[in-house]
Formats: sequence, structure tokens, C-alpha cells
Amino acid sequence: MLSTPEIQPDQWGPERIFNVYDPKTGMEGVAVIDNTARGVGKGGIRMVPDISIQEVCRLARAMTWKNALADIPFGGAKSGIKADPKKVDKQAIMRAFTSKLKEIMPSIYIGGPDMNVTEKAMAWMADEAGDMRVVTGKPSEIGGLPHELGSTGYGVVQSALVGMEELKIDLQGATAAIEGFGNVGIFTAKFFKENGVKTLAVSDSSGTIYNPKGIDTGALEKIKAETGKVSNYKDAQKLDVKALFEVQCDILIPGARPDVITDANKANIKAKVISQGANLPIAPRIEEELEKKGILVLPDFLANAGGVISSWCETIGCTPEQMFGHVKHKIVNNTKVVLQRRRDTGKYTRAVALQIAQERVQKAMEYRGTWKG
Repeated sequence: MLSTPEIQPDQWGPERIFNVYDPKTGMEGVAVIDNTARGVGKGGIRMVPDISIQEVCRLARAMTWKNALADIPFGGAKSGIKADPKKVDKQAIMRAFTSKLKEIMPSIYIGGPDMNVTEKAMAWMADEAGDMRVVTGKPSEIGGLPHELGSTGYGVVQSALVGMEELKIDLQGATAAIEGFGNVGIFTAKFFKENGVKTLAVSDSSGTIYNPKGIDTGALEKIKAETGKVSNYKDAQKLDVKALFEVQCDILIPGARPDVITDANKANIKAKVISQGANLPIAPRIEEELEKKGILVLPDFLANAGGVISSWCETIGCTPEQMFGHVKHKIVNNTKVVLQRRRDTGKYTRAVALQIAQERVQKAMEYRGTWKG
């Protein structure tokens, strides 16, 4: 079973840790409920072979801040299943995980898709629990709002557009570079195009493609679907994966992996705005250094909250059109609130965003009589 390391709780949480095991399937998993002051714990479920309770605790805390900053009535939570998704019966594992946790779903915890866990798995979980409310991100055929609609990428773009306005960057003719071309990257490129922003570079594990005149991202999407590699796109220079972060552009989207902008490449960043599609792509210390150089860094729990806003929309029965409206309204408004306080205080963006999220959680805890800070 996953061992329980020494967890150092603070005034925010975690409130509960559920360590689960199923001997029949060999399923090992953990659910961390970090803070429920603002509502039921909400966070996705990832399936990776090297998951740890420490990682899930860290991700659950990030969800506490993301949901508070998005100003939706969810607390923070996260789950992990220790398994290689290519080597197990995913349906059996997901059903076993659900059976062990269904007593706390959806009253304490609501799950959702995350790494290697898709809308199909959400359908299995809802069926196993006999309750459609236990997860979000379900297929539309069973009343869900799947993340495959592009809510996260849409939110990343909305936050970036506010950032461009803050720096007085003309939208028409603006340029972008996008790391990753999965769900987030594809929809980020699509919504940039709709707003007149030209994508110059895209990367995935096969490398970076770059064309200073712009990439036909619609054609690239077909090539990626057919071949699995953006490097098979013909009308572009082929560069190293890491070269994407050094492209001269207005907007940079770290949209795949954590810790991609580091001490090794921070001096080569040429973008004016960074809107984080991935979680934890830049250490906070380096974000502050970039902002001192005049680069506006929109942190992950602000910019990529479109997915969890979509999850809230699913729980209240929104249509896809209504969902996109909520994502735009909340992310645009919250980005403006953060940037206004940034101007007022002179603090860097992540610190301001975190302060706002903490104020909202603290106020809820004070009302409930649980604040001990």
C-alpha cells in the first residue's frame, strides 16, 4: 500500500487523508481533502506509477487556492492512483477506487479527470457509485461537461488577453508560443486564433516547430491526431524541445510539464506575458525574478482554472455555452482583480493572487468557527 509519510498540517489543512487499497485488483490510491471551508473538496484523479501522498497533498493545497481564487463554492482536494495506465485494466482500477471512496462522494469529495484519467473513467466511476454527482468531466452523452470541450485552454487565453491589455499590447498581430499540444495546447491555439493572435511555435515531446510567419494550428491538430508528433508538421523549422521557451513572442504558454522555466533558461525568456496552462511550470522565486525584468507572469491557479470552473458549471446543470460564459466572466474578472491589487501594492502577481485566495478561505473558516490562524 501507499505509505503515509509524516504530514505537516497547518492552519489550512489537510483535513482528511484517505489511503485505500483493493486486494482483488491491486489498486492503491489516496484521496486528500485539504480544506472544505468554502464547499465540498474538489479535485481531479491522476494515475501514475510513482504517485506519493506528499505529491497529492501538494496538489490538493493548490486546488484549495485555485477554487477560492476562481470564486466557486468548492474546497480543495486531489486524488492519486499508483499504477501504470498502460499496464493495468483501467476500468477495474477506477471502479475499485470508487468503491472504496463512494461513502464520502459527493458529500465530502467530488472527483474529476486528471493525468491519464479521462471522461470515460468518469463515466465508469459514476456508474460504479450509482450517482452522477460523484464526479465531473463526464461525457456529454450522460449529462456531463467533458474537459475535452476546451475549458482550460479557453481560460488560459482569457487570462492572457487581460495580461496583454495590462501591458498595452495590441491584440491584432500579437504572437504566441505554446508548450504542449494536447487538450490544453490545442484549444489555447484555437482560441488565440479566434482573437487574432498568431502562434509562432509549438512543442511536444518530439521537439519544437517554429515559423516566424505563423503556424497553421488547424492543420497541426490533424497531424498531431494522425501521427502523434508536432514535428511531422512540414512548414516550420525543427528545433529542440527546450527552444520553445526562448522564442521571441508576446505570450508564452507553459502548458505541459512542471518546472520548465528554471535557472538554466530564465535569462533567455523573451515573452512579455506568461499565462500558465500547466501546474507549477515555474518556481515562485523565478516568477518574481521574471516580473522584476518586466515580464507579466499569470500563475497557474489563476490562469488555468477554466477546467474547475467547468466542473462547477456541470454540478449546476449548465449548457456548454453557459459554461464558456462563466469561465470567461470569472477568469477575466479575477485576473483584473489580481492585477489591480498588483498595481496598488507593488507585489508580484503570484503573491497577490495567493493573498486573495487565502483571504477568501480564511473568511469562510472564520464564519464556520474553524479558523485557528
